Amino acid sequence: MSMTDPIADLLTRIRNAQKAKHSSLQLPRSKVKLALVQLLKDEGFLEGYVELEDKKQGRIKIFLKYDGADQGVIRGLKRISRPGRRLYVGRDDIPRVRNGLGVAVLTTSKGLLTDRQARQAGLGGEVICHIW
Repeated sequence: MSMTDPIADLLTRIRNAQKAKHSSLQLPRSKVKLALVQLLKDEGFLEGYVELEDKKQGRIKIFLKYDGADQGVIRGLKRISRPGRRLYVGRDDIPRVRNGLGVAVLTTSKGLLTDRQARQAGLGGEVICHIW
């Protein structure tokens, strides 16, 4: 099976693992995935992650975060810009997710940033996904 969209795959794996109440999941490592996972951790959506070595590109082990009621902290993950339909925004058009309760993740010239960080930096970019 060829992987055309590794980011969509990452989001789906997180969504599925959380639905199944898993405490963690593993997936192949890439720079973009690592940056995205780091950003999710910084924003408080994930408990944490570790990098694991294997014979190939390495793996990322992600630890999911649940609230007191055993609900996943991540209520929704939505892939916005897809390989078939890219979505780029200027710095003035950066979307607000759920009135600022959620986070839009953008790829910018400074790497992956949240909508808030991108606004502060005055940068636009490709809208990767929305998380709330």
